[in-house]
Amino acid sequence: MKLQIKYNKTTLREFQKQLTVRKKALPTLKNKEAALRAMVLETRRELEKAKLERDAVEKEIEPWKILWNEFDFSLLKVKEVRISNSKVAGILIPRFEGVKSQRQEFAMTASPDWFSDGLPKLEKLFHALAKHQVMKERLALLEGARKKATQKVNLFEKVQIPSLESAIRQIKRYLEDEDNLSKAAQKLLKSKIQKEELP
Repeated sequence: MKLQIKYNKTTLREFQKQLTVRKKALPTLKNKEAALRAMVLETRRELEKAKLERDAVEKEIEPWKILWNEFDFSLLKVKEVRISNSKVAGILIPRFEGVKSQRQEFAMTASPDWFSDGLPKLEKLFHALAKHQVMKERLALLEGARKKATQKVNLFEKVQIPSLESAIRQIKRYLEDEDNLSKAAQKLLKSKIQKEELP
């Protein structure tokens, strides 16, 4: 952090104020980073669970692979993927609520028998795929926010606070030296005046 140092009391006060603000904000930033880190770990576990759920559904319908070619996919439509938003450490993240689908009526006599068994499996697959996708998006948002929080903590801890402390020390030393020189000059002047007054 490149600071423009002016060796006066106004700059000193300004730097002290900035330092106080950053030192007060640092614990909050660290807590935010810790909360986001915990949420990232939890979301990774949930994503892994959603992936296993998705894989299980795909494995369950794998034996039907050949039959899906003749399935009429217009019989099932995904109307809505329900997502709610929640705030975690000031970040809006999606929360999967479910999938709303609509089944079309079909004639059982005109369609293969397995269509009635295939619809619930397809709904289950849509649900698993949507949940997995939402969890991936959630993880990406949380990881991005955690990365920014970590960068800000590091910026405060390793750059800004040390720079401000160093600048404050420099200004204080300069002002002390200036004050000492001024006092020394006054003493010299006083002693010179006293010597001149003596006959």
